[in-house]
Amino acid sequence: MGLRILGIIIPIIIVVFFCGVVVGLYEYFPYEGLNQTKKILFNEGTDEHIITSTSFEKFDASSIIEINTKEDLTYKRTSLIKYIWKDQMPTKLPISITENFVDDNFSDLENLKQLDKITIEMEHGVNSIAYFFIPHEQNNKLIIYHQGHDGDFLLGKNTIQFFLKNGYSIVAFSMPLKGMNSQPVIETSDFGPIKFVSHKQFTLLESSKFSPMKYFVEPIVLSLNFIDKNYDYDSYNMIGISGGGWTTIIYSAIDERISQSYSVAGSYPLHLRYETKNLGDYEQTNPNIYRISNYLELYTMSSSGDNRKLVQLFIYNDPCCFQAELYEKFPYSNVIQNRLEILGNEGDFSVFLDNSTNKHEISDRVLNLILDDMLNKG
Repeated sequence: MGLRILGIIIPIIIVVFFCGVVVGLYEYFPYEGLNQTKKILFNEGTDEHIITSTSFEKFDASSIIEINTKEDLTYKRTSLIKYIWKDQMPTKLPISITENFVDDNFSDLENLKQLDKITIEMEHGVNSIAYFFIPHEQNNKLIIYHQGHDGDFLLGKNTIQFFLKNGYSIVAFSMPLKGMNSQPVIETSDFGPIKFVSHKQFTLLESSKFSPMKYFVEPIVLSLNFIDKNYDYDSYNMIGISGGGWTTIIYSAIDERISQSYSVAGSYPLHLRYETKNLGDYEQTNPNIYRISNYLELYTMSSSGDNRKLVQLFIYNDPCCFQAELYEKFPYSNVIQNRLEILGNEGDFSVFLDNSTNKHEISDRVLNLILDDMLNKG
């Protein structure tokens, strides 16, 4: 009986052994799961762990902020504008405004008096479609809302409705190539015709005479030029999620018309992006622009000035990117706030960590926080 059992067990052990060899050698399923389990059980440090524990804790973030005077700040802002447009910030208007536009996706919004469609055309057939929401009962304040990489600003309908109900006019944007915006086929001299569907492709258009970075900010400039000409709002504030949060920071850094900015899961400084999920697209890591102003300098510029403010908001366990846990490890708000004090102005910078959701979204808690903050600032 014992020999019979042994005769069964030994072949099983041999098969399991050889299966293990094959899985380990060729990394077949379930190699990845077993490998991760081994790392956890034996506390094997990854490169990420080594970086976290050694490189950044001693890093002086203030050492890379080269803004010590208001003149430094003005120079940085002017240099950014010149890089983006190869000239000054444009003063022109959108190519067309369609008043009283009808879009059934938004026809059920409460307190909506009028919806106008704003169309901006740019080089190479890249365009931007923005919607201008005007409320019946309004407080004479404007919010620029910017969606991220997930798609159309229809995804931000809850945010649009929230502020519309509270009396704010809203102009809403999607990122280039997203939502209703075009995905043109561009004839390139070096590579032939290419259909542009990803921001990563924009690097193919970069030259000494043209920067695709303008695709991300020019629609906002032209829309505000139109609104400046036709309306008299008390303030312009800006809110963005994800890639729209990134847009919020870079735009408020170059345009002082923006008073208060709220960037939700939009960016971290480059030295904290040691995980692939936090690297970002072309616009997030384009060295040409971040050599002019790194992220810490952009945060300073967005915050700086009388009655100006930048709030960064991060989400715990965000399934996308820029999780709140990373900021807890490496906070930098005091670095920005100290720099604002050196500049001697009334700007403000703060960070809020949201534990009310585990989704990549602007939560109800954050909506109410932003509203209260804007009301308190007047």
